[in-house]
Amino acid sequence: MNALCRHFGTCGGCAHQDMPDGAYRALKREAVIRTLARHGLGDADVSDVVEVAPRTRRRCVFKIARKNGEVLVGFHARASHSIVDMRECRVLTPALFGLAGHLRAIMVEILSDGEAAEAHATETETGFDLAFRWPRKAAPALIAMLARWAGQANIARITSGNDILVELAQPTLRIGKADVRLPPFAFLQPTREGEGFLQAQIQDSLAGAKSVVDLFAGCGTFSFVLAQKAKVLAVELDATMLEALMGAARTAKGLKPIATEKRDLFKRPLMARELHAFDGVSLDPPRAGAEAQIAQLAQSKVRHVAYVSCNAESFARDARVLVDAGFKMNPVIPVDQFLWTEHIELVASFGR
Repeated sequence: MNALCRHFGTCGGCAHQDMPDGAYRALKREAVIRTLARHGLGDADVSDVVEVAPRTRRRCVFKIARKNGEVLVGFHARASHSIVDMRECRVLTPALFGLAGHLRAIMVEILSDGEAAEAHATETETGFDLAFRWPRKAAPALIAMLARWAGQANIARITSGNDILVELAQPTLRIGKADVRLPPFAFLQPTREGEGFLQAQIQDSLAGAKSVVDLFAGCGTFSFVLAQKAKVLAVELDATMLEALMGAARTAKGLKPIATEKRDLFKRPLMARELHAFDGVSLDPPRAGAEAQIAQLAQSKVRHVAYVSCNAESFARDARVLVDAGFKMNPVIPVDQFLWTEHIELVASFGR
């Protein structure tokens, strides 16, 4: 069992940190097994949990408030909107944890007593990408203050709503062979280690494919590794993430062609006849899953599907449809990127 964080029992982030490692992993695996069984998949092969190391989470949302002259920066307390002032964290990268201290220093100058804010923070190769949600207006004095602070705190960009307040560098991540310049609020896998494992699984699942469609592609987490061997169509609703993907694809070396399509796959999924053009399909939908798209996949001639999910319930629902359509579900691998919480990532391949 890991040594307990000083905030355990108060902070709402780590409910199971006091469990022995084996029992904790068994708890998460059993939760996946039970969920699959509820959807008639009780004979599914569920692998042991793949667990990322502590202190590897590269993105988070800091809650911030000033009360009685003191600035609190951290996460909500368990079952409460109170903020646990973070003085230790076994989940965040050391650098991201250190950002909490920098936020305290600047927020004591910015916030009035009783004011609150939240900061979406992502650690990138070029510095932190920081996006504030707060009632502040972008006054010149505020921007000047933030610019000075950003240089001291290794912050590449600061945004507020849709406005870029400070940009000392473009927040950039290496994904496969591509350098992706992230838009604000970009979706990413929580940890670099977990991302690498999922990418390897997706590559293995679709190893023989010459033409792949990557659904819910985001900024290209899987598109860029798939494009090392196959032509890729990346489909995503968010235009800013697609622009980031295509910008990186234009400068990346050693990749097969990548095309993009902006499309709402909940309202307008790729139809079965459109899917016939592809040897394989990769998808990583939001927590709601991909019910409409899965219905079309079930009717298509596609033979290989690789599915990443952050919600066992919607994954099990969708997997049931594929299995009923003649797909074989290969081992389901739980990937624990959400240490000591109820959440679990899954990856599985389907073939027929």
